[in-house]
Amino acid sequence: MLRFLILLGFSFLFMHLHVTGNISKYINMKYSYISYITIYVMFFLTFVQLIIYVKGDKASEDDCGPGCDHHHVRKGWKEYIFYPVLIFPIISVFFIPIATLDSNIVKAKGFHFDVYNDKDSSAIHQFLQPDSSIYYGKEGYDEYMDKAKKKFVNNEQKVVLNDKDFLIGMETIYKFPGYFDDKTIQVQGFTYNEKELESNQIFLFRFGIIHCIADSGVFGMLVQFPKDIHFKNDEWINVEGKLSNQYYQPFKKTIPVLEVTKWKTIPKPEDPYVYRTY
Repeated sequence: MLRFLILLGFSFLFMHLHVTGNISKYINMKYSYISYITIYVMFFLTFVQLIIYVKGDKASEDDCGPGCDHHHVRKGWKEYIFYPVLIFPIISVFFIPIATLDSNIVKAKGFHFDVYNDKDSSAIHQFLQPDSSIYYGKEGYDEYMDKAKKKFVNNEQKVVLNDKDFLIGMETIYKFPGYFDDKTIQVQGFTYNEKELESNQIFLFRFGIIHCIADSGVFGMLVQFPKDIHFKNDEWINVEGKLSNQYYQPFKKTIPVLEVTKWKTIPKPEDPYVYRTY
């Protein structure tokens, strides 16, 4: 019966995540079909386990009547020790509030270029500058970025980096910085203060999910205001300005800088994450 209840719990867990929309806080919705399939698989396994349980009880009644002298082997506690491990995810999803990634994660992990990448190609973490090259061959990646460059550079009006275009737009800006000189960019994100910044500068970030929350990274750019400003971490703002480039000593690298001409504070979006599109 316990196995049946655990399987039933996982079935409702995935249903709950989809109904509430919280599934997007764990995975890139490009892969949502996998979790939909999981719901059906879990319900099927739950039904099978119920049949096994009912048949097991019926067999026990048939084999052992009153005065049964068969020797029944009781399960030891070691056979049940793994059940709490399975039950914990169910309890945590239903009863523990889901926390969204914010500046505390940035502060704890940092966001310097390649600072957390190691030799394990399956565990690459990206910060500040998106990089899709690891998902393509060289020719495929060049073709992908050429299309992106035409989309954003050939736009005579201002470039609006909305949720859908945020990651590919940022990657294009970092890869082809010269093409965006003096181009008007509009973008929104949460603020992050770094001690090396000037009093009129701040980083503007979004957390991006490549496949799932485990490979998420923080992406964005340095923004510079015409006067001294003060934003606390995790304030959401929408900014518009002209793009330029600046050598940033802590990174020892030239990075894009948005010279802000317009800005306003905005509410935190219902879905604060952006996702890699294909």
